[in-house]
Amino acid sequence: MRGWRTEIFGLRNEMRARMRTRESGKVAILLLLLLTAAGIAGTQQGSTPPRAYIDGTGPAWHSLGEADFTNVNCDPDTWSWKDGIISCTGQPIGVMRTVKQYVNFELVAEWRHLRSGGNSGIFAWASEAALSGLERGKLPPGGIEIQILDHGFAEQYEKRTGKKGDFFTTNGDVFAVGTSKMKPFPPTSPNGSRSFPRKNLSRGAGEWNHYYVRAINGEIRLWVNGEEVSGGSDCDPRSGYLCLESEGAPVEFRNIRIREVP
Repeated sequence: MRGWRTEIFGLRNEMRARMRTRESGKVAILLLLLLTAAGIAGTQQGSTPPRAYIDGTGPAWHSLGEADFTNVNCDPDTWSWKDGIISCTGQPIGVMRTVKQYVNFELVAEWRHLRSGGNSGIFAWASEAALSGLERGKLPPGGIEIQILDHGFAEQYEKRTGKKGDFFTTNGDVFAVGTSKMKPFPPTSPNGSRSFPRKNLSRGAGEWNHYYVRAINGEIRLWVNGEEVSGGSDCDPRSGYLCLESEGAPVEFRNIRIREVP
């Protein structure tokens, strides 16, 4: 009789243990579901997903160094190269260009202005005709300009003219110069000639900025510090030199790299 009771008690305890295990499992599943829901909600309400960042170190990329550029209409001391940094005095106004011409390419470049209100730029697809015989103090009358403008420029323009500078921004305008043509991506400047950036992402004087430019089949797109902001299509011409611009203020460049695309 005693053995029978012992067996009954043993079965009852085993059943209770199984029930406790089952309840623990239900609680664990419930907690997992709650944590998953919280994670999804957090992602939807503000956590930033990772984004691609082109640094120019993949296959077929190569650096553009001093031997890859030649002066067009600047003074001998306007541009200098030291410790991987290209320094420009800003005087006189003018450009230096790449030795070779490019058609389809990707480009990365870092830049920083050394003075508030500084002005500079990168020209893509500048033709031989636009650069041939260019006078000292002049900029090419052709090419697609990728604007490099410090935030202080807008404030100085307003003080100088008493007007708001609504025809430019300081965060990566892209536009056709002179005889060149481009259909700007929106948003655009009031007269429709410039592609204005969708976001204001460039940093101020003294801080390095990163540009990634993709120029393929007459379409050009600009990423500022990791995000695409501006560009245009139907560019004409869609081949030519790359130029770095000297425009009145000291500016520095580094890590200029390019990859040609078929």
